[in-house]
Amino acid sequence: MAVSNNITAILNFIALMCSIPIIASGIWLASKPDNECIHWLRWPLVFIGIAFLLVTLTGFVGAYWKKEGLLGVYLVCMFILIVLLLVLLVLAFVVTRPNGAYAVPGMGFHEYRLEGFSSWLRDHVTGSDSWGKIRACLADANICPKLIDKYISPADFFAAHLSPIESGCCKPPMICGFQYSNPITWIGPSNIAASPDCTIWNNDPRLLCYNCNSCKAGLLGNLRHEWRRVNIILIITVVVLIWVYLIACSAYRNAQTEELFRRYKQGWT
Repeated sequence: MAVSNNITAILNFIALMCSIPIIASGIWLASKPDNECIHWLRWPLVFIGIAFLLVTLTGFVGAYWKKEGLLGVYLVCMFILIVLLLVLLVLAFVVTRPNGAYAVPGMGFHEYRLEGFSSWLRDHVTGSDSWGKIRACLADANICPKLIDKYISPADFFAAHLSPIESGCCKPPMICGFQYSNPITWIGPSNIAASPDCTIWNNDPRLLCYNCNSCKAGLLGNLRHEWRRVNIILIITVVVLIWVYLIACSAYRNAQTEELFRRYKQGWT
């Protein structure tokens, strides 16, 4: 077996192991309440990770046993998957680059403006066609009622580092001037003119601020935070897989050369 074939077998085993954190990252994303409510965002990374697992296994078998046909299939499929992963990485980076967060004086948490996020995310996640189902899903997830047991006093709540969804959906914007009663109950008087969300806020646990722009922005803030963490894994994975792919191409050329010499020798015997 050619040296490059041995190296490719080893590197494909490494790439096979790299598919595990990709799948784990996809499962982690899918388990988050915000991704549970956006069905088309839940599983792409898991599917790509499983595809890499199967393809790298094919490449490992092809390199170890010098199966030229398997190596050819592996190279084609790996090229396609690397391109898909690059597209996903670039898309995730571009659409999560804008940040709609802004600090609230005297508070430990941030609030979020819908206009601060990418138009692509706003159109595909918070559009009128999809928000109704997402809003109902967020309410069913009971994210906000859990805050009542978590934060007892106003001081605890105002110093808390709330998640974007908790900040945007579970309370009214602080500019509205509501008075704190508990994390999901706020009483007047309010500065209604400060924001349209001030008139939308409702103490009903099924309503709260789920119809507010601040809630939509909070959901996008959560998505941005989670996907930017996953981007680190994707960048490392792309670098490793491109490296593996280049050496695999060398192994494939060696396998073809060996086959050519074998036929040449057979022609002389």
